[in-house]
Amino acid sequence: MLQAFATVFSLNVLIPWILAMALGIFIGAMPGLTATMGVALIVPLTFHMQPIAGLAMILGLSFTAIFAGDIPATFLRVPGTPASGAAVLDGFEMSKQGKGSLAITLDLFCSALGGLIGVVLLITISPTLANFALQFTNFEYFWLGLLGLSMSAVITKGSNTKGLIAVVFGLLISTIGIDISTGYPRFTFGNINLVSGINFIPVMIGLFGLSEVIRDIAVQSQEQLSGAAVVETSHTTPKDVLKVMGRNKRVILQSSLIGTIIGALPGAGADIAAWVSYGFAKKTSKHPEAFGTGSEEGVVAPTTANNAALGGTWIPALVFGIPGDTITAIVLGAMLMYGLKPGPLVFTNNKELINQIFAVALSSQVFVLILGFLGIKAFAFLFRFPRNVVLAGITIFSLIGAYAIRTSIFDVFLVVLFGILGYVMEKVEMPLSPLILGLVLGPMIEDNLRIGLIKTNNQFLPFLTRPISGIFALILVIAFLYEPARSLFKLMRKH
Repeated sequence: MLQAFATVFSLNVLIPWILAMALGIFIGAMPGLTATMGVALIVPLTFHMQPIAGLAMILGLSFTAIFAGDIPATFLRVPGTPASGAAVLDGFEMSKQGKGSLAITLDLFCSALGGLIGVVLLITISPTLANFALQFTNFEYFWLGLLGLSMSAVITKGSNTKGLIAVVFGLLISTIGIDISTGYPRFTFGNINLVSGINFIPVMIGLFGLSEVIRDIAVQSQEQLSGAAVVETSHTTPKDVLKVMGRNKRVILQSSLIGTIIGALPGAGADIAAWVSYGFAKKTSKHPEAFGTGSEEGVVAPTTANNAALGGTWIPALVFGIPGDTITAIVLGAMLMYGLKPGPLVFTNNKELINQIFAVALSSQVFVLILGFLGIKAFAFLFRFPRNVVLAGITIFSLIGAYAIRTSIFDVFLVVLFGILGYVMEKVEMPLSPLILGLVLGPMIEDNLRIGLIKTNNQFLPFLTRPISGIFALILVIAFLYEPARSLFKLMRKH
C-alpha cells in the first residue's frame, strides 16, 4: 500500500489530480453543472495518461463536485448538484440565521469524513456489500423506491396533505415521455421536447433557485428580504465544527452507512442517499421538529451520506463491473479504454492498480478539505457583492446551467416555469422537496414495478415473497403505522 501512495503522489499523477479537483469545486458550485458532466468532460483528456492518473482525476473531481454543490445550496438555496437537493432544507435556514459559515464548514468536514468512511468500507467489505447488492432485482428496487418516497412524509413541514399533493405532482411529472413498455409517448401533447421526459435538474434549479429570486423581487421592503446569500461575519473555527460533529456522531455514522449501502446499489446514487439519510435522521432524532429550521442534524445527514455514497458506487463497479451510478458508468468505459477489465479478477490481476485507486480515494478526502476551504472563501467573496448583483448572478448562472445540460432552450423555459410554480407553492405553504423526491424516484418505482409484473405475468405476490422484498415491505408498513400506533398508545395510557 505504501508503494501505491508513492505512485499516486508522483508529479505526473498529482498535478492533473489536483487540477481536476479544483475544477470539481467550480462545477459543483455552478447550478446545473453536475459531477457526471464534469467527469464526462475530462475523460477525453485522460486518453494518453497512465490509467491511475485518469482515474485520480475522475475520483477527485467527483468528491469535490459533490461537496461544492452544498455551497450555493447553503447560501443561495440553489442546489449546485442533484446530490445537494436535501442540503437546502437546513443549510439555507442556518445561513438566514447568520450561521452560514458554520453550516458550510460543517458541510466540508462531514463531506470529508463521510467520504473517508465510505472509502474505508469500500476497501474492507467490498465483496460482502457487492454480493448483497447483486441480490437486488426489480422487486427489491421497487420497494427501495417506495421507501425513499415514504421519506416525503418525514421531510414535509406543516400539512402532510400538501406534502402528499406535492409528491403526487412530482410522480405525475415523472411519467411524461416515452412509455418503457409500449414505446408510446405519454403526456407529450405533440411536443418533441417532452418525448425524452422532464429532466429534474432544471426543475430543481427553478423550484429552489429562481423561486427565491422571484420572492425577493416581490418583497417591497429591504427589511423583509428572505436572507439569501447571508454570509456570517464571525469566524468559524475548526474547534467549533468539531464540537458540532461530536454532538452528532451518531448521525454521521448512520448517514455514512446509509450512503455507502445505497451507493452500492446500482442506479441509486448520491442524491437518493442524501434524501433517505435526511429522512432517517429526522425519524430517529430527539428533536425532529427542528428539521427544516436550521437543524445541525439536518445539515450533517445529507452531506455525509452523499459523499459516503461515492465510495459505495465503486463497490459493484470494481467487484462485478456493474456501474453504481452514472459516474462509475463513465469510469467503467474509461477502464476498458485503458485495457482494464473490471470484475472479480481485477483484485488479483490488477492488485497494484486497485491499491492505487484506494490510495487516491483516501488522499482525496484531505484535498477536499483544503480545496473546499479555498472554494468557500472564493464564493463567500462573490456573495458579498450588492444583493441585486447576487440575485442577477443566480438567475444568469441558473439559466446557463440549465441550457448546458442538453443545450436546449426548452430546459431554460422549464427553469422559468418551475421558478414561478415554486414561488406560488411557497405562497400557499406547499413544500417543494416532496415534488423533487417524486420526480427523482418516480421512474425508478414505475420501471421496476412494470418490469417485475411483466416477469411474473402480472402477479404481485412475488414482490412480497422474496426475502429482501418482504423485509422492505414490512419496514414500509411499520414506518406508516408507527406514528398512529404511538398516538393510540398514548391515548390509551391517558385513559
